[in-house]
Amino acid sequence: MVKQISLFWLIFVFSSIIFSHGRSLSLNLQPHALKSFNPKNIQAANSCPYTLVIKTSCSSTTYTRDKISLAFGDSYGNEVYIKRLDDPSSGTFERCSTDTFQINGPCVYDICYLYMLRTGYDGWKPESVKIYAPYTKTVNFNYNKFLPNGVWFGFNVCVRASLSTAIM
Repeated sequence: MVKQISLFWLIFVFSSIIFSHGRSLSLNLQPHALKSFNPKNIQAANSCPYTLVIKTSCSSTTYTRDKISLAFGDSYGNEVYIKRLDDPSSGTFERCSTDTFQINGPCVYDICYLYMLRTGYDGWKPESVKIYAPYTKTVNFNYNKFLPNGVWFGFNVCVRASLSTAIM
């Protein structure tokens, strides 16, 4: 019982520190690959606007023709999935560039995970992905690593499942 309460308070304090710094959250954890991930392609009646700002590293390839997908969500199961962000003819994801995307998707509360999928042969190294939305804190996921080919790669700092496990 003492261990469960201690774990609960540790998680509570950690999440309070992370989420108390205004309306912005910057994640400096290391991204990881997922063995299996099936993003939800939900067409929700409730639609919320998002702005994604994706910065390509200056140590990336000059440009990429690879297919880039992205999924992000919260600990309640709400998820935004974008099947294709890339557009090689427009110069998207060139070295040292910043690309901004305006999208609509299901409403997500505090964003706690982001995964990206690259499929192709050129390679691509995102430096960071920042997500702005009117109903959630701005989050910044710092990648600065080449995305592996054909694998969902990113971050998951959702704590809701950990909290419910710790309380039981």
